[in-house]
Amino acid sequence: MIEKKQKKFLTVAPFECAWRQDLRFKEAGRGCVAFEAFAHNDVTLVFRENVGSQHYHYKRDNSPHYTVIIGSHRNRRLKIEVDGKAVVDVAGIALCCSSAFQSYWISIYDGLISIGKGRYPFQNLVFQWLDSKPNCSVQYIGLSSWDKHVGYRNVNVLPVTHNHISLWQHVDYGEYEGGKDGEEDLEDEYVGYEKWGLENFLESWELSDMFFIVGSEEMAVPAHKVILGVSGNFSFTSANEEEVVQLPGVTYPVLHAFLQYIYTGQTQIPESQLVSLRDLSLQFEVMPLLKQCEEIIERFKLNKKLFDSGKNVEISYPNTWPHCCTSFPSGLPVNMPRLKQLHLTGKYSDVDIYIEGHGLVAQPHRIILGSWSAPFAKMFTNGMSESISSKVCLRDVSLLAFNAMLEFMYSGKLHIDDAADMGTLLLELLLLADQFGVALLHQECCKTLLECLSEGRSSLVEEVLDSVCPILQVVSSLPSCKIVEETCLRKFSTHFDYYTTASIDFIFLDQTNFSNIIQHPNLTVTSEERVLNAILLWCMQAKELHGWEVVEELIANSIPELLFGERLHSLMDLLPFIRFPLLPHPLLKKLEKSSLRRQIPVLDDLVKEAINYVEFGLARPEKEHNARFQRRRSSFKELQYICDGDSNGVLHFAGTSYGEHQWVNPVLGKRITITASSPTSRHTDPKVLASRTYQGTTFAGPRVEDGKNCSWWMVDIGEDHQLMCNYYTLRQDGSRAYIRFWNLQGSVDGKTWTDLRVHENDQIMCKPGQYSSWPIMAPNALLPFRFFRVILTGPTSDASNPWNFCICFLELYGYFY
Repeated sequence: MIEKKQKKFLTVAPFECAWRQDLRFKEAGRGCVAFEAFAHNDVTLVFRENVGSQHYHYKRDNSPHYTVIIGSHRNRRLKIEVDGKAVVDVAGIALCCSSAFQSYWISIYDGLISIGKGRYPFQNLVFQWLDSKPNCSVQYIGLSSWDKHVGYRNVNVLPVTHNHISLWQHVDYGEYEGGKDGEEDLEDEYVGYEKWGLENFLESWELSDMFFIVGSEEMAVPAHKVILGVSGNFSFTSANEEEVVQLPGVTYPVLHAFLQYIYTGQTQIPESQLVSLRDLSLQFEVMPLLKQCEEIIERFKLNKKLFDSGKNVEISYPNTWPHCCTSFPSGLPVNMPRLKQLHLTGKYSDVDIYIEGHGLVAQPHRIILGSWSAPFAKMFTNGMSESISSKVCLRDVSLLAFNAMLEFMYSGKLHIDDAADMGTLLLELLLLADQFGVALLHQECCKTLLECLSEGRSSLVEEVLDSVCPILQVVSSLPSCKIVEETCLRKFSTHFDYYTTASIDFIFLDQTNFSNIIQHPNLTVTSEERVLNAILLWCMQAKELHGWEVVEELIANSIPELLFGERLHSLMDLLPFIRFPLLPHPLLKKLEKSSLRRQIPVLDDLVKEAINYVEFGLARPEKEHNARFQRRRSSFKELQYICDGDSNGVLHFAGTSYGEHQWVNPVLGKRITITASSPTSRHTDPKVLASRTYQGTTFAGPRVEDGKNCSWWMVDIGEDHQLMCNYYTLRQDGSRAYIRFWNLQGSVDGKTWTDLRVHENDQIMCKPGQYSSWPIMAPNALLPFRFFRVILTGPTSDASNPWNFCICFLELYGYFY
């Protein structure tokens, strides 16, 4: 049985599962659960769409779910199961502890399952696996067991939003293949730039420009002026010469604890030396350490039992970014205004940075560059010319990107929002971070890219969405960017029509990436003809967009070897991935008569096969289950505009429960949601717009948004549906308030809007009850959206109520999913 104990302790009996309504992700498919567990083996968490029962067990569950088992096989292995089938089974990773509670966290983000250990979520990642067919509906979390009791406590569910650090901590690591020596291999994997930091230079003579002389033995202890200068008040007499500070009354252990606090944000010292540490902090005005020492001394005076004599007292600087690892300047007692001033003035600077074509661009500090970047540190210390001279010359480096990297090194934050070309700068910065091993900057760049690719930021999202191909070209060369690469491939695949018609950029993708897109399980197209066009354009490295008919004209006067060049072999490999049997019969007959078919044997075979299948239903038995003969999993249904007021649009289709029964107003049937800029009332009735009945007075009243008047009607087609809108219809109500300035817009989340068609002084509406329809011609017509709205951007022709948006009917057309 499952029973609650005191102190939020929960014991799950063998073969049972604990479910609570509050143990659920805020957003389906995305969330993190952090918890502590006590068990001999099989700490088991189940992620599914709905709550299970007390006697639920994942082995008997036929519904879609993920199961993560920590300490499987008698606490020897980590397992991940998808719908009851093991997809991960590795040794020696994230095992259980039967002597004390152990802290773990598990996050899921669109099929990316990450597992870590420790008190703080999103740190100490130990394993990661990406589901190629992600279940984005899992939401509820079950705490389960196998053949022994499992204790759980401190279970917390955290959101994984676009601005959350959880996802971005993963970007430097790929999937880990475990083995017998799994833990040792994992430790080796972590040794690198991720562990590099200011702590590497604690009491190190490398890059030092001053030193202390302490104690009667006159021991020399090196340090760095800029680090001390931003941590306290050291009053150095010279900015450029090596400084010596005499501390005859201070012992080395006290100075060591003092410097350790400054360089790492934490230290420990025997209670008997605490007063000496406080006095040293007071002398140099390291105020955070001084305050903490005084508080500890005061507590000690009040209750000496707090400390056992002879034991060390631990002191840690309070990190304002608790989920981040300690890195300069976060987690350290740094005076940020003083640091910024030193950066601007170059005081204590010991290096001059030159960039080819720009001359001297910066005078930073070696210790700050070296603490962030192991390559910089090695450059300054391994006997290269840069370790002797103060001059460093860089080639093939963007000035804007380098300045942004310096800004990050001195602030710990990425500031690119004011840049004119943010998308390009972000990619240049990512390459620079990879080149110089600035791990946290690399993560921050990946984070921003992933946010934009997930359409989570309005300022960058449109620019980055249009830069998916350049992003792919960059990140595919960086092994540490596999998650960004996969996200780009998925984005391109689900918006295939848009990315192959809005720009010719896709022809610059390498064969691996383009082939992965063509074969991607999420490939979404409105017609297989678009796949044919894209493959032909890519293989001939076209300089402008056109269809296969143009290629047909070109090959009539040429040969495939000349037209496709080095990519001819790729053409033969890619053509079989087109699902020719899904093409319209007239188009297949046109291809049958084409020069393309006659000159390309593979195309000839595929077209003949498709015609036989369409005309006679003939296909070899082994090909009946071939993907080429099956509709794509994410195919769109075409809802084509025929005439004003027809029954072919999305709203009408939703009213029939998507073709299942007789029409019912979709607003009443809760298939569609319509809202207005003004509250619902007698004359602002959302269901009227979806009805088939003329209404004399229906309007959306005005409101102020971003300091401007506007009125709008908005349609939500439902969370499970999307539409590539290529036509829309409006009908004027019985008034004479004719619209002149308005936009049709689409949105994924109902917050960030993309213009699909802009109307400026459009005079077409001129009669009460009039229908009018407009095509969407821009490339944005090939982007799928869930939300649509028509919004007034200027007054109507009615002078008395110029911001009343008076329509009584709205319909949308296009490719519906």
